[in-house]
Amino acid sequence: MDSKKYLVSPPKLLKTCNPSQFKFDSTAEIKFHPEVIGQERALNTCLFGLDIDSPSYNIYLSGHQGSGRNYLANLLVGNKAKERAVPSDWCYVFNFQEPDQPCLLELPPGLGKSLQKDITLQIEKTIKQVIKAFENNVFEDKKTSLINKFTRRTGSIYLKLEEFARTVGFAISNTGNGITSVPLKDGEVLSQDAYANMNDEERSDLRERNIAMQDRINKSLRQYKELEKNLHINIKNLEKETVRQVLAPLFLDLYKKYGFVEQIITYLEGIQNDLLENYDILLKKDDNSTISIFQNLNKRHYLRRYHVNLFIDNSELNNAPVIYESNPNYANLFGQIEYEGEFGILATDFSKIQAGSIHRANGGYIVLNVVDILRNPFVWETLKRVLKHQELKVENVNSMLGISSSAALKLNPMPINIKVVLIGEPTYYHLLYSYDEDFSSLFKLKADFDQEMPRNKENIKAYASIIASKCNAENWTHFSPAAVSEIVGFGGRLAEDQNKLSTQFDKILEIVQEAHSWARNENCELVGREHVIKALKNKRIRASLYEEKYNEAIVNNRIIINTDGERIGEINGLAVYQIGDYAFGKPVRITAKTFLGEKGLINIEREIQLSGQIHSKGILTLAGYLGYQYAQDKPLTLSASLTFEQSYSGIEGDSASSAELYALLSSIADKPINQCIAVTGSVNQNGEIQPVGGINEKIEGYFQVCNARGLNGSHGVIIPAQNVIQLMLPEEIVEAVRKKMFSIWAINHIDEGIEILMDLPAGEKTENGRFSSGSIHYLVNRKLDEWTNIRRSSAGANSLHNSSNWSKRRTF
Repeated sequence: MDSKKYLVSPPKLLKTCNPSQFKFDSTAEIKFHPEVIGQERALNTCLFGLDIDSPSYNIYLSGHQGSGRNYLANLLVGNKAKERAVPSDWCYVFNFQEPDQPCLLELPPGLGKSLQKDITLQIEKTIKQVIKAFENNVFEDKKTSLINKFTRRTGSIYLKLEEFARTVGFAISNTGNGITSVPLKDGEVLSQDAYANMNDEERSDLRERNIAMQDRINKSLRQYKELEKNLHINIKNLEKETVRQVLAPLFLDLYKKYGFVEQIITYLEGIQNDLLENYDILLKKDDNSTISIFQNLNKRHYLRRYHVNLFIDNSELNNAPVIYESNPNYANLFGQIEYEGEFGILATDFSKIQAGSIHRANGGYIVLNVVDILRNPFVWETLKRVLKHQELKVENVNSMLGISSSAALKLNPMPINIKVVLIGEPTYYHLLYSYDEDFSSLFKLKADFDQEMPRNKENIKAYASIIASKCNAENWTHFSPAAVSEIVGFGGRLAEDQNKLSTQFDKILEIVQEAHSWARNENCELVGREHVIKALKNKRIRASLYEEKYNEAIVNNRIIINTDGERIGEINGLAVYQIGDYAFGKPVRITAKTFLGEKGLINIEREIQLSGQIHSKGILTLAGYLGYQYAQDKPLTLSASLTFEQSYSGIEGDSASSAELYALLSSIADKPINQCIAVTGSVNQNGEIQPVGGINEKIEGYFQVCNARGLNGSHGVIIPAQNVIQLMLPEEIVEAVRKKMFSIWAINHIDEGIEILMDLPAGEKTENGRFSSGSIHYLVNRKLDEWTNIRRSSAGANSLHNSSNWSKRRTF
């Protein structure tokens, strides 16, 4: 048979990039660096979403790692933020009316930092000025005057008390325990003996005089205490008035500076009134004595109420904020309230309220990775709540769950206006969309990142620009045109399409860096093509341990793969193995055994639950093909078993379905299959060959096995014709094909593969519905006819035997 018409010519096996199209001697000459490459769809979606000022139009940036999604998010959000004004500052301050419910102040940008500084300086200045005022001669004179007045009046009371005491025959003395009275007789203190010699009348008179004396003492004491009380009040009023006179001019400047913000005026009035009522705290001097330790702590703790907690400071911004939160746990994202131990208990105040990334992004944008969010407990639900209600109250996770035993502050929620950009894999988008009822209403825009882009002049130049940009940024060795061409070829291989280039720039730049390292080690001025090839080769060597072990097992016949001769019902299929980020192809031995029966196709892998759903579908498709092709005039009398020999793990995919069909037809027709040729391709019920994935890896895998055993010109691979456009094979294989030591056939129908593998015509149906004599389909159909006739004869004999037994039974 003429199978040459299906051969793929060497030029179609690899699309190279001609270095002559570059108009530079090295990438150092490239000045233009495109911002976004090959992602117009995602770019336009993001721009549209960022322009919509709505809490529902948050963006999910969907793409695979390394596709440039982070760079695009940073670029677009950063550019958009420049168009928006700087948002407000936010401060937490002490609430003088309700101390456990701090006040949240919204201030023009930059004013919060100014207020914090001014209040701190004002309190320090107030303390100094109050102390200075109290040490002033004027204050001391006024205070002394009040004390002197008190002394004079109390002295007058004491003199009058002494005078009264003498009139009633008593003397008084002022001891540390108070005023006492002593009876006198003849100007001397009455002794015990004198008192004992008194008669009853004298003693009665003494008692009456003593009672009068005590009444007068008590009256004098009441007068003294009243005067003392008035003295304290007067001194207090004097101190308050002095403090008021100090505060008035000090706060006047603040009122003028912040008079346009009503919230600050109210706050300043609260500070001024509180200082006036509690100025005595300010007068306590710090010292290191044991007695003063608690007083010092009390003073410092009290002075915290005058601190301004600059919750959000936007003074350094020139536009709306852009926050990239790489660790979005609950506290980092939504803020927290810190506690500290004070004498064995946990305590907090408004100064320990800390902002999260959501607060800092308020009025702007926040970029988050969806995987990081979903890994942190309570974060996703809280984020949705913030977006739905447009507000956020700082609370710790324990408080939110109601299991905190510490006293908590009563905080009012802060209004939130942000645009969230979520970055993640497409899988997470589909899962959230399907299983989270709020997701679709909060993230209305999905920006899809493509993993490939057209292979045109603009994008090829963009590859060169990316290389140049990275070399400039990292101070790497620049690339020659030939080296850039090799990188472009690698991009085509990643895309698995001769007309596409990959947008997985992390993998591209990984090779760029390694090629630079090889060039630097060799002290080369430019990275050449040989350095890129060496980087690609070594990258493969580092990851190909399992591939080499598999090759070794095949070459040593521990895994039986026949690559020479002919065999009935046996064929080499091709499979792709994925280990981490490395994929490689290898041949697998597929065998089919057919025999008379009605069980149909038995998929051994399916019977032992090693077959995936797609692979099982491929087997059932074969049954449809056989029924349509050969059972139009008879029942399909067939039992067959299919298996992947020496395969002990799960099998998925239908790319081996055409190989399985060839093996079946070979077994039924009793015609051998050329073992030099491996096959890949999916087949449908019409016998049409469908494209498969991993085509390059599959061809390389079989080529390595055949090359290790020795190419003889008869080895090759049959692939679907639709996969030709995806061929980006190594030069080694292209050269072998060019020398006719290895062949690649591309087919569209199962019949074309039959002619290549079995060296017989597949056969076509004639006008009478028969297949042309001597063809594979003729032989298959003839065998099925034989089995059908045998089955009918067997069924007839059994029926006659049963009828005879029935007749005998009736006669009997």
